[in-house]
Amino acid sequence: MKRTYFFATVLLALFVLGSCSSQKNYRLGNLSYEIGEYYRATEKFRKAYRKDDNLQHKMEMAYQMAEAYRAIGDYGRAAIWYQNAIRRQHPDFKAVLHWADCLRATQKYEEAIEAYQQYLDSFPTDVQAINGLDACRYTQEWEANPTRYVVNAVRELNSRYSDYTPVFVGGRDNEILLTSARENNVGRKESGITGAYFADIYRAEYQVQRQKWGPPQLVDESGLINSPDEEGAVTLSPSGDEMIFTRARYDKQNDKGTELYRVKMSRGNWSEPVKLDLVGDSLIAAHPSLSANGDTLYFVSDKPGGYGGKDIWMATGGGGSFSNPVNLGPKINTPGDEVFPTIRSNGELYFSSNYHMGMGGLDIFKATRNEEGEWRLQNLKAPINSTGDDFGMAFIEGEEVRGLFASNRKGSRSDDIYSFYLPPKVFRVSGEIYDKETGQRMDGARIRIIGTDGTNLRMRADKGQFQMTLNPETEYVFAAFKDGYLNDKGRESTIGLDESQDFRVDLYLTPTDAPIKVDNINYAFGSWELQPQSVYALDSLVGILELNPTITIELMAHTDFVGSEQFNFDLSQKRAQAVVDYLIQKGINPKRLVAKGYGETWPKKVTRKMAQQYDFLKRNDELTEEFIKQLTPEQQEIAKALNRRTEFRVLSTDFYETFSPEVEE
Repeated sequence: MKRTYFFATVLLALFVLGSCSSQKNYRLGNLSYEIGEYYRATEKFRKAYRKDDNLQHKMEMAYQMAEAYRAIGDYGRAAIWYQNAIRRQHPDFKAVLHWADCLRATQKYEEAIEAYQQYLDSFPTDVQAINGLDACRYTQEWEANPTRYVVNAVRELNSRYSDYTPVFVGGRDNEILLTSARENNVGRKESGITGAYFADIYRAEYQVQRQKWGPPQLVDESGLINSPDEEGAVTLSPSGDEMIFTRARYDKQNDKGTELYRVKMSRGNWSEPVKLDLVGDSLIAAHPSLSANGDTLYFVSDKPGGYGGKDIWMATGGGGSFSNPVNLGPKINTPGDEVFPTIRSNGELYFSSNYHMGMGGLDIFKATRNEEGEWRLQNLKAPINSTGDDFGMAFIEGEEVRGLFASNRKGSRSDDIYSFYLPPKVFRVSGEIYDKETGQRMDGARIRIIGTDGTNLRMRADKGQFQMTLNPETEYVFAAFKDGYLNDKGRESTIGLDESQDFRVDLYLTPTDAPIKVDNINYAFGSWELQPQSVYALDSLVGILELNPTITIELMAHTDFVGSEQFNFDLSQKRAQAVVDYLIQKGINPKRLVAKGYGETWPKKVTRKMAQQYDFLKRNDELTEEFIKQLTPEQQEIAKALNRRTEFRVLSTDFYETFSPEVEE
């Protein structure tokens, strides 16, 4: 009996201790979560969750663990805990939206689409959900059709810890500063936010002989810059002798806010850091980026007056002092987080956002101002962006677009540094010149190429072939010439093209030693009135005459043998004249035009192309009345239609336009 009582007492004590421990961890988890120590919060909540039988507590802890994991970029674990909270009927329906975001970030697109649609059923106008749903569709397309950027992990700069926000010293490609939480940092304290060690600022040089980066070394070991607190993203003046960096200060592991400090280099030594007073205490001031002339500072803050989450702000000043921060506005900033700005010397702003439509997590966006000063945004898509977090662009100054950025995409050990390079757009054109009648490639033709960028080239087509490289943002005209043939031309344009492209321009020269049929010129039955559908063919004839300004032509109209000879002569003459009148109306000099009606007296001779099209005809057959009457009724109608035609033949090739001087009264 005493033994039973003893064991009961022990069990009760253990239960009470477990309950107290659970409540303590739950309380500590809430405290850590409130001050932004998300990693530490997950540890406390997990311990409390295992021992807490209170269903309300479990629901709340599941949601807060999901929020904490999402805050540190662990989207896989976040999705699991959001689903747990939703299953426990968490009252905040945002859990469904965040669950959908995390599913998308882990490439579970079908599940994400269902979750977004579930959320939109209750909140149909929610911009974040609409963007997320669209992103599920676009992301797969962007991954399947990446942009021209070439992206590679820079192995020698990366550790198994977080490495991020590289910046080039002086814009050169041989020296960088970066932020890292690797093993040899100062202080060796663990961050309650991420669970990693506090980060410090490192320096690395590119080793030309080895064609790789050397091992990163602490930029300062004295405690002046790299302190026992946590150092973060940096920016440098154009000369590299001034640095503004981020520092997160802690007092007994309590977050005291994130601040920006400025230091200057003198004779190889950094000065004492000076805090920039940009925001109030306990607010965030982080992720600095200096303009090329050093008088404008872009940074991230959660200060009042923003649009929610973290916003990008701009402060102007000089001599290292900046004041009166201005929010960049709703085109850039959103209810989500906009972070890690980089301002280039050409005015382009690059930043990361988890709210603008992207592939998942933080995506990098390019922002440019139009003539009215309004920002225009562009998602850099894959392979710059991924379903993970992508941030912290750094550019090497020069004509080529290349540099470094950070990402925790699939294949990364943590936040890793990646290189990017945008190969120049290459546009090539190739083509061949053919005899339009025979279909054979021609030798001896000449090409003239005119571009809106001032290009004016003449070349001989070698064996009927030509090729050349085209310039970006240019419209081209390609014209082919050969004696005894009508000229032909084609157009291509590289204006607005984002990707390299090969063009094909084949030109067809029509011989002038035989009449040339103009297809699809139609008249009312038994009349010379031109039908409206003839306009395209007539305008193409105008184009031929404009492209061949030295030719004069005889416009020839023909009929079939139905009706009297005199009627057909008169009808064909009036039809030919109707076409000539149209050409004159379009600006063609009347001296270049002769109208001639032939009635039924000039039957069509079958060409190679016609013989290929109609198996009852052979090349050089003449479609006389006698020949046609030997055909079947159906074949007769085809043959008569071939005889009813409008053609032209070249009379001369030496016409030159002359203009009479105006006579002044």
